[in-house]
Amino acid sequence: MMAALNISSFINQSSQYSCKFNEDFKYILLPVSYGLVFIVGLVLNAIALYSILFRIKPWSPNTIYMINLAVCDTLYILTLPFLIYYYADKNDWPFTETFCKIIRFLFYTNLYGSILFLSCISFHRFIGICHPVRSMQWVNAGRARSVSFLVWVIVLIFQSPVLYFSRTTNQVCHDTTSKDLFHNFVVYSSTISVILFVIPFALVLVCNGLMMRKLIQPTTVGGSTSQRSKQKSVKMIIIVLLVFVLCFLPFHLTRSLYYTFRYFNVNCTLLEGSNIAYKITRPLASVNSCIDPILYFMAGQGFRNSLSKKYKPSQRQGARNFHSTPL
Repeated sequence: MMAALNISSFINQSSQYSCKFNEDFKYILLPVSYGLVFIVGLVLNAIALYSILFRIKPWSPNTIYMINLAVCDTLYILTLPFLIYYYADKNDWPFTETFCKIIRFLFYTNLYGSILFLSCISFHRFIGICHPVRSMQWVNAGRARSVSFLVWVIVLIFQSPVLYFSRTTNQVCHDTTSKDLFHNFVVYSSTISVILFVIPFALVLVCNGLMMRKLIQPTTVGGSTSQRSKQKSVKMIIIVLLVFVLCFLPFHLTRSLYYTFRYFNVNCTLLEGSNIAYKITRPLASVNSCIDPILYFMAGQGFRNSLSKKYKPSQRQGARNFHSTPL
């Protein structure tokens, strides 16, 4: 068994014909990249969770979305040690098939949860910046909790088929599914990509584009304070767009291409090229767990004060100001 896994190529059993792929690179790339994300992301998100949970009160709608995003990132990160071990051991899954299903389910549930909560944050800031008067009626902590609950329900429902599709074959915990279910899996995966990535990405682009247009308009109200607030908002827009463009977009594009080539049984050269591209972009989808905490830090003075060991009473006013500022 192990001897077969140590050879430099293997038969891609998902194709209806045999294609020999050299995937030795992923046994180094994935464990190393996932290991770095696990260490850095776990530390940053632990700091963010601690600060939001114990140092920032009361919670604004934006804070509610951010804590849900931090929970998504943290749960996502906690699945990585098992995948690190799996890929470092050259696709040898030592656990049960049930545990394979759970790990794949948690991996993608929290990935798409992060996408949706980033979309919620963008929409919330769009309402606050472009429609400040209406936001006072539309946006409140109660509605933010309801929306967050709805996001979790949507993600759990749409990702539940992963528990069915995920299988183990010869100690391989499939990232897709078994050969006989692959065509059905492609239909499901394509639907999920549209609903949980393409539509939220379009929403993020529209909201952030309208916010940028609003922010670049000249104004004399607020003076230097207004300018600093605008600069912070622009930086947050850039970070959110970078997360989508650098982390989520390449992953979904290359995965869709790879699945499509497998579905239509294209020639081995194209199939191998798309497979390599997909494997290379997979770690990028994890990097967002390390970038998201930057949003927490930039969110306002309240969060920055919470990171200080000397959290003075006079500084608490900054935290209250943070909650009253639309982000």
